Amino acid sequence: MISRPRIPELLRDPAFRRYWSGQTISSLGDQITLLVIPLIAVSALHADAAQMGYLAAAGYLPYLLLSLHAGGWADRYGRRRRVMIATDLGRAAVLLTVPLAWAAGVLTLFQLYAVVLAVGTLSVFFNVCNPPLFVALVPADQYLRGNALINGSRAASYVAGPGLGGLLVQLLAAPLALVVDALSFLASALFLRRIDPAEPPPAEAGRGSAGEGLRWIRRSPVIRAALLGTATVNLFTFVISALFILFATRELGFSAGLLGSVLAAGAVGALLGAVVTGRLAARIGVGPAFLLGLVLFPAPLLLIPLAGGSTGTAAALLFGAEFLSGVGVMILDISGGTIFAACIPDALRSRVFGAYQAVNYGVRPLGSLLGGLLGSTLGLRPALWTAAIGAVASGLWVLFSPIPRLRELPVQEGPVDPDEPADQEERTEQSV
Repeated sequence: MISRPRIPELLRDPAFRRYWSGQTISSLGDQITLLVIPLIAVSALHADAAQMGYLAAAGYLPYLLLSLHAGGWADRYGRRRRVMIATDLGRAAVLLTVPLAWAAGVLTLFQLYAVVLAVGTLSVFFNVCNPPLFVALVPADQYLRGNALINGSRAASYVAGPGLGGLLVQLLAAPLALVVDALSFLASALFLRRIDPAEPPPAEAGRGSAGEGLRWIRRSPVIRAALLGTATVNLFTFVISALFILFATRELGFSAGLLGSVLAAGAVGALLGAVVTGRLAARIGVGPAFLLGLVLFPAPLLLIPLAGGSTGTAAALLFGAEFLSGVGVMILDISGGTIFAACIPDALRSRVFGAYQAVNYGVRPLGSLLGGLLGSTLGLRPALWTAAIGAVASGLWVLFSPIPRLRELPVQEGPVDPDEPADQEERTEQSV
């Protein structure tokens, strides 16, 4: 007798299934755009290295400048699903200006900068509204499974997205490939339109200040340690990202095809990580799984500066580094998202996420700049060693926090007053 694959319980719920479907389609479109936008800049607009750097910075700038304020505004406004639908429609409209301008022969780099900046800005507002909607749709005992499903589709998009983007560029002109991502945002908006969860009420008047999220994080021993750990690992892994392609091509002599295969190994590892995280967290606990992910994400990157000798040996080491690191980042993201969903009170959820995002994303361009500085002063291999060791050390922030003792999810007993830090610490410690 042939057993049929079992459909996860959450996907049998129509509301969550629609939410998950929108997230999955949008993630796939995002991966296409990550490939296509730089290709447009290089192939259609002949951008040089400095201009490509400006383009990358434009994508991160809104996260650094707007996340705190966006989180405060979202908690005050309250109707988060409506905001997410509006930002999906806005991002679709903005992206469609690129193929239209290209077809009219008026596309410029300045427009591309403006598009990336606008999409990033709308994404900030979408992202700070997303955690409260997730919690409104998913029962507390299903947080881990829900995060595994969302991150599993994200990992699958890492595998399929670049290949699909490359195929679309071959079949169509690069600017026309952006139509697919615009359609993915429209699909996300359509699925969100078809759900109506009971969202947390808006924050009280006068209590939506941008700094409340940071103040709450500072008083929370769990989320504070998580932010310090993830921000540190992001800083150093972006140092590595800034130098990786240069190291692989110049020092190791990799061809473009071999380099693409190595990078694809990370996406396959991420997909495996999304599959195993639920069982792993159930066996060792969600807190230890978070610590494991924070170590397993950067530790394999020590293999990168170790790579040398024959091309086959170097490729094997880099394949291992990317694959295992991909597994680790999914364990980190899924367990972290589960802890955040359980710990953060509804009344502050968007503000806390906005503050977290401002720091966690804000260090990424700093890491890229630091990578260029270290690479030019120390040399590529010493800079990679320094960054890999620094990334592994990020686990120390979490090792000496309450997180390793989180075997079960902490219980959030209603909204927490941001002016009462002692209660929050006591409540978190009791749940450890």
